[in-house]
Amino acid sequence: MEIMEEQSEKYLFEEMPVPKAVATLAIPTVISQVVTMIYNLADTFFIGQMGDPTMVAAVSLVSPWFNLLTALGNLFGLGASSLISRMLGAQKRGDIRHVAAFSVWGGGAVTLVFSLGTYLARVPLLNFLGASSDTFGYAESYLFWVVVLGGVPTMISLALGHLLRSEGHARQASAGMMFGGILNVVLDPILIFGFHMDVAGAAIATAFSNAASVVFFVIQYLRLRDKTAVSLNPRYFTFRFTGPVFSVGLASALATTLGNASNMVMVRLASGYGDIPVAAYGIVKRIDQFPLNVSMGLCQGFMPLVGYNYAAKNYQRMRRVSVFSWKAALIISACFVACFAVFAPQILHLFIPEEQTSTLDARFLRIACLAVPLTSVNFLISYTLQAMGKGVQSAALTFSRQGLINIPLLMLMNVVFGLYGMIWTQLVVEIIMLPVSLGMYAHTWKRLKQPDEKS
Repeated sequence: MEIMEEQSEKYLFEEMPVPKAVATLAIPTVISQVVTMIYNLADTFFIGQMGDPTMVAAVSLVSPWFNLLTALGNLFGLGASSLISRMLGAQKRGDIRHVAAFSVWGGGAVTLVFSLGTYLARVPLLNFLGASSDTFGYAESYLFWVVVLGGVPTMISLALGHLLRSEGHARQASAGMMFGGILNVVLDPILIFGFHMDVAGAAIATAFSNAASVVFFVIQYLRLRDKTAVSLNPRYFTFRFTGPVFSVGLASALATTLGNASNMVMVRLASGYGDIPVAAYGIVKRIDQFPLNVSMGLCQGFMPLVGYNYAAKNYQRMRRVSVFSWKAALIISACFVACFAVFAPQILHLFIPEEQTSTLDARFLRIACLAVPLTSVNFLISYTLQAMGKGVQSAALTFSRQGLINIPLLMLMNVVFGLYGMIWTQLVVEIIMLPVSLGMYAHTWKRLKQPDEKS
């Protein structure tokens, strides 16, 4: 059975036609990302049905901080996943269990510290995020459940999903994310409306769903015991692979952290215009993330293929996987842009019936969605470099995009053009960064030794 599994794995990574190989790993991951996005939208959607912009604004204020858990999940999970895929390509399976144990147990410990720090600093933190007297109570409740109590299971759930994908078990990884997402969508209306728990109900649903995903993933690993080199046993924990894991994971974590820092700055600046613009921006960012999450699913799907073939020195196949994925992301993103441009008012009215907020939302969405295709390509180039173990190059792109350009430009556009200037900022940033990203990839490609082309 183990030999057959390895042969199947070898065929997937080395011989299967590129479109089929990408689809095999990416389609389940994209589906899980869509479901994850739906359950992220569920909180905003169901809270929005109450017609109170201050509740929506409270969730919007906390969301960037909650999303830092994704940064920790990527730091430990995505970094370990990339390293494991390269170990498989280089036929070095012996150390995989140590990498996995470091990812899960090390990440859980760091997240616990993050959650405790959040609880102790919750009052100044919420003031910094822009909470007003009307939104503070709701925001504090949401923060407590999703970050303080729900932080560790959220991070571990993300890490376990990455580890499953690293060995080609995309369906199991996707099933775990979908299980948590569907559970959250079911629990939201029950707790929000049935038990009249409002914002706290949405937060409890999210925390409980992520904990349930962890249980699901552990069961999957028990079932795959003979088909996986990964081990969750804490006795295999070691700091020996901290450098290789962080060298790649840090780039992705930096992308998430700086992206959320940009959102925090945006929300903080928008709060100067009142609670309604904060609520409107929060809803648009949730919807705008939908196509980006599809691209993220594509990224997470093709990364094991890129990493494996890079380690196996099959550079031509690695390149075909990357280019095919970029083209697919462009086409998908363009379809979303067209949909948002035409149906923006109808989409936004679904999320919050309150007229003033939904009208402002529709204007925001039509502007924000223009950046989606370019953002998707920039993302995929960065993730390609991470899959190759080029964490420094990927981190340089990320820091340039989010740190050097986006945050200062947000402040400048706010001063010069006001509220709408901030919404246009992302498109300007992506236009600037696209030639830089392509140039970085071209430079990296030229430095690789070109073996004979393989199928």
